[in-house]
Amino acid sequence: MGFLLAHLSDPHIGPLPRPTRRELMGKRITGYVNWRRGRDKAHDMAVLAALVADLRARHPDHVAMTGDIMNIGLPAEFPMARAWLETLGSPQDVSFTPGNHDAYVRASLPHLGATFAPYATGDDGAAGYPYMRVRGPIAVVGLSSAIPRPMFVASGRIGAAQMARAEAMLAEAGAQGLARVVLLHHPPVLAEQRLGRSLIDAAAFEAMIARVGAELILHGHDHRQAVRPIRGPRGGVPVVGVASASLAPAFSCRPAAYHLFEISPDGQGGFHIAGRARGVVGDAAIEDLGPLAL
Repeated sequence: MGFLLAHLSDPHIGPLPRPTRRELMGKRITGYVNWRRGRDKAHDMAVLAALVADLRARHPDHVAMTGDIMNIGLPAEFPMARAWLETLGSPQDVSFTPGNHDAYVRASLPHLGATFAPYATGDDGAAGYPYMRVRGPIAVVGLSSAIPRPMFVASGRIGAAQMARAEAMLAEAGAQGLARVVLLHHPPVLAEQRLGRSLIDAAAFEAMIARVGAELILHGHDHRQAVRPIRGPRGGVPVVGVASASLAPAFSCRPAAYHLFEISPDGQGGFHIAGRARGVVGDAAIEDLGPLAL
């Protein structure tokens, strides 16, 4: 059996701590109103707990978590988010990249860095983005696309400096013969960008992957399963989005799910990657949802 990598995203954990009036000034008020108007019911913590229990029972070698643990970036949300992340495994076994809800406003950023640093520390001992962590035959390269944005905007950006460092990391990992797995929150496919929810520098990301390559790119943000390729130097590189890890079946046609990837050498200098989805079917327990078309 090859290396088993689990991927989940967008749990939006609750209940939301009671904010002060000062904390609701600015953008947070819209997120708070949305939470009270139905997001609190759509994101079911019992569903999330069942999903995590099922994931842990598969005994993955590593877990990728691509953001939006939180909702409006309140200071009181960060201890809750860290406690939940610890249920997935130790920092050695779990890699984290933040989402736009984790970096909801500028005041969230100091808490974000301090809270998740152990889960975003590279093998060089430096915390922050990008980072590279080698686990077995794979190199996990974590990017942050999470930046505070104006009210009603959920877009993200990687930035030129982070992109350049990530390219160097991917080149290094490729030279070492490792399977390179890129993590970020926003979908990096240029053709799918949507106004107000896009990755602003998706074109630059695609150009970088076309130059240096990767074996697998994982993201969240859209709360849906999606598999599509972008161009690499030796063919298509699969970009895989996952559904929210907590969406209740009664509130979405895309209920909670996570993905499992088995990664193994193909005997020809490359890698064979097989993916499967597991998630909620109706109101039943977590079940196998079938293979991913990588």
